[in-house]
Amino acid sequence: MTTFVDTTHLFAKAGDGGNGCASVHREKFKPLGGPDGGNGGRGGDVVLVADHGTSTLLELHRRPHRTAGNGAPGKGDNRSGADADDVVITVPVGTVVTNDAGDVIADLDEAGRRVVVAAGGRGGLGNAALASQRRKAPGFALLGEAGEEREINLELRTLADVALVGFPSAGKSSLISVISAARPKVADYPFTTLIPNLGVVSAGSQTFTVADVPGLIPGASEGRGLGLEFLRHISRCSVIVHVVDCATLEPDRDPLSDIDAIEAELAAYGGVEDRVRLVALNKCDIPEAQELADLVTPDIEARGWPVYRISTVAHLGLRELTFAMAEVVAADRKERESQIEPAPIVRIRPQAVDDSGFQVQPYAEGFRVLGDRPRRWVRQTDFSNEEAVGYLADRLARLGVEEELLRLGAQPGVTVYIGEPGDEVIFDWHPAVIAGAGGDGSPRGTDRRLEQW
Repeated sequence: MTTFVDTTHLFAKAGDGGNGCASVHREKFKPLGGPDGGNGGRGGDVVLVADHGTSTLLELHRRPHRTAGNGAPGKGDNRSGADADDVVITVPVGTVVTNDAGDVIADLDEAGRRVVVAAGGRGGLGNAALASQRRKAPGFALLGEAGEEREINLELRTLADVALVGFPSAGKSSLISVISAARPKVADYPFTTLIPNLGVVSAGSQTFTVADVPGLIPGASEGRGLGLEFLRHISRCSVIVHVVDCATLEPDRDPLSDIDAIEAELAAYGGVEDRVRLVALNKCDIPEAQELADLVTPDIEARGWPVYRISTVAHLGLRELTFAMAEVVAADRKERESQIEPAPIVRIRPQAVDDSGFQVQPYAEGFRVLGDRPRRWVRQTDFSNEEAVGYLADRLARLGVEEELLRLGAQPGVTVYIGEPGDEVIFDWHPAVIAGAGGDGSPRGTDRRLEQW
């Protein structure tokens, strides 16, 4: 049973931030020494890291749920909670991360490349950090933010310069075993190869990688055989080499029909139409195979594809083939380098003065407030603490939410939704802070709204 897994689904849950602490310093002869509550710790991230030492997604397939730890809550005496450790998951180099819609989140095509797939929540501020001239002894602290929860798909696409394609038992595994140090399983029966084999080949000054893509048969792109599972491993290659068995004993097969069948599957899969093709006519150490190669070579060359007669057993023609591969790979690398655009210069620009960071939209019988900061502030608020609720209202007022509601014609008592549908907090709005809005201008803590909440 094969243990190679190249696609899987991951459920990632980052850690929640720790709650801030509301504490008052106490010691002998100093019973009320001021607020000393510490901040909560940050929740752990879930991180993917590309690593050459990992060759399969099997471990993630077996354990698809990964959860990071929560940040520790703050404590008195200005002691902040500890940050949680990140959950670091190693994946093979060449792993593509997508969401359920098929959008690419990250392409981990280099060793060491990292991506945070679920970010941990920030810790809440303790009351020591919330103290100000107007609020010298806050009796509340902020809650920690919840960590992200995400479902993502992982797909491994082998990073190979050359892809060997062909019918089962055409000699692909034998070829990769004699031109590289790879030692795949080789036997004379169909579907000997159950996983893509990768080998490193040197030809002159060029070094490149060759992948044996197993199991391609007619209908592979529709799910027959093993080909559908491994066609994705062709997508990154520079050159496709058709390995053709010129000594097959099957009466309904010949080199041209084999090539046409494989090309039909590649076309059905799509995305590799522009790749350079080479053809390796294998087992040409057999006289009958040489005669067949003489017959089909003109037809193949008429398509513009170079033909190489090889024998993996007698090591015939392997040098010419590997140098031809190296030439195509070198040309492709040079072309890609010329197309690489210089990295853009990062310019830090100040936030526009008219960028409020939130939006207020009419909704149902009231209004909806959207924006990252209002949403985050609501999640940090302990609604069982009246002073904390007053602090939230103060923050929203300073941000300009109340002014915008008044401008849009909101009346006292109207329903206000903060956040996206399904993840929202609902208020009955009563303006009492904005100058000229009918409020008394009183500082938070003595706000009349606190008596109503």
